[in-house]
Formats: sequence, structure tokens, C-alpha cells
Amino acid sequence: MSKILVLEDDKNLGESLIGFLKGEGHEVTHCQNIKEAEEAFSASKENKTPFELMVLDWMLPDGQGIDFLSNVRRTEKSTPIIMLTARTELIDKVIGLESGANDYMTKPFEPRELVARIRVQLRTKGQQKVDTKEKITLGELEIDDIQREVTYHGVKKEFTKMEYDFLKLLAESPNRAFSREEILNKVWGYENYPSTRTVDTHVLQIRQKLTDELIETVRGIGYRLRFDEN
Repeated sequence: MSKILVLEDDKNLGESLIGFLKGEGHEVTHCQNIKEAEEAFSASKENKTPFELMVLDWMLPDGQGIDFLSNVRRTEKSTPIIMLTARTELIDKVIGLESGANDYMTKPFEPRELVARIRVQLRTKGQQKVDTKEKITLGELEIDDIQREVTYHGVKKEFTKMEYDFLKLLAESPNRAFSREEILNKVWGYENYPSTRTVDTHVLQIRQKLTDELIETVRGIGYRLRFDEN
């Protein structure tokens, strides 16, 4: 059983989701606006019973779910979050994922698919607890996967979710060349995320925050994180 927060202002839809999720054995807290969600989130931290997954709508009576998402990510780096929204434009999906969402699902939707995606996120989170190294240190680069923080030459660097996941993928296998398509699939979760130019753009952003030499272009293949153990 997992503790799940559902932020959805449509009462009927919210109750429907609760029914499906409770049927799966989960404990569900339903909030209809950001204020309620913030109160529930704060209470869960104070009681040391944090939510294990969140499902967030975007458009809400007192603001935008994407802002609540950003606030959550300041302190909760690893909690799976699924955006469930009527906003179907590609740019909205990009913003949602870049802001820290693990998955993005559009309305109308099939509740059973949402339940399946929730299972995947919870299973992945459980595997990460077992398999993921808490820290990766490569020379002056340190990646703290508990806090999801990147430190370079002793200075903490601000990374978006995708930049962090991208860098971590390369750092877990230093000197190994990854194709752009493999990076898209492993970082963004699906092979045809808008184009391989997305990878190139993120490489540029990471280089600007660290150094140009750290991520090396492998001609005809993609990129690798260069690390000389000597």
C-alpha cells in the first residue's frame, strides 16, 4: 500500500480516481485546490508520513499545479509525480517534465492506464532504493542521488530534472558512448521525444554549468562523460 496525493479540482473525477486507487490498496488524499494540497503536504512531512506518489492537475481554482510541483521539488527530489491534465500541447509536456514531473498524461484518459503508470513509478522508485548509488564521485564532479544535487569543484550547481537525469546517466557509465536515441529513451522515457536536437540542447546547457570538456561528443554516435582515472 502506498500513500498517494491526488490534486484534482473536478470532484467527480477525483472521486473516481480515489475509487480506482483504493481498489488497488492505496491510501489516497484528495485535494481540490493548491491550498489544500500544500496543507496536506506540510502535514505529511511534519508527521513523517510523506506521500509516496502524487497525481497533479495543472489548472486549479487558486493557481497552477505546475507551481505546486516546482515547490514540492525543492524538498522532495525523488517522490514520483504524474501530471494529469487537459493541456495537450507539446510545449506543456516539455514544461511539465522539465519542472520535475516523472510522467505526463492527458485528459480524457483511461483510469486503468493511470493505475498502470502509477504501478510503474512506484516499482521504479522501489528499485532505485535498492540499486542506485547514493553518491557518484568522478574527480571534481559529485552527484548526490539522495538530494539530487550536483557539485563541481566544491560548488553546488542548479540543474533541471532532465539535466540531472541526463548527467547521472552518463556519470553512471563514464567513458561509455551513448547514442542520442538511447539517451532520449532512458532519460525522457520514450524514443521519439521531439527530436535528437533536444539532447544537443541539454548537452550545451550542462556544459555551460560545468565545463565544455566534461561531456565529449562522439562523432557518429552521441556523447560520453569523459573521466581519466589517472
